[in-house]
Amino acid sequence: MKNHKTLNNFKKNMQMHIAKINLIFLLPFFTFIVGNALYASTVSKSEFLEIRGFWGSACFLVKVADTPSKRAKGLMHIDHMPKDQGMLFVYPEPMDVSFWMKNTKIPLDMLFLNSAGRVEYIHSNAKPQDRTIINGGKEIQYVVEINGGLSEKLGISIGSFGHHWMISKEPILSCTFNE
Repeated sequence: MKNHKTLNNFKKNMQMHIAKINLIFLLPFFTFIVGNALYASTVSKSEFLEIRGFWGSACFLVKVADTPSKRAKGLMHIDHMPKDQGMLFVYPEPMDVSFWMKNTKIPLDMLFLNSAGRVEYIHSNAKPQDRTIINGGKEIQYVVEINGGLSEKLGISIGSFGHHWMISKEPILSCTFNE
């Protein structure tokens, strides 16, 4: 009888250890999946945005934040964003635009564009969770957020232009999409 109780206690302990091990290994996986699902649900669909300048060009698959609620949510609570993706914030008219990084978990570069799509200011490597106000300037109508450090790595500079159907009528030249 004592051996039967010992065996049952052993089984219960093993089940508890297996459950802990599963939690340790599955929690990061589910965090990654949920983070990407939150990013995907932030706004409706992905669209191409091309940044061009004397340095060349770069393409990003962006989510468009064109309503006050979408702009307010932005990229908050996202754990990971692929290097070729980002977010395009669209304002109804040029204005003084400021951002902060509260509840944003990844470093970001912010490209502030005027109504013609010209990059007027770049704030590089905005710090996650930072509540410092980042002022993009006056007469800004579009903001592009990409992974931190990427604008410098690609050579994106002030004077470059953003091309997207919501910014300009000029066609996107070098973006392709492979599914």
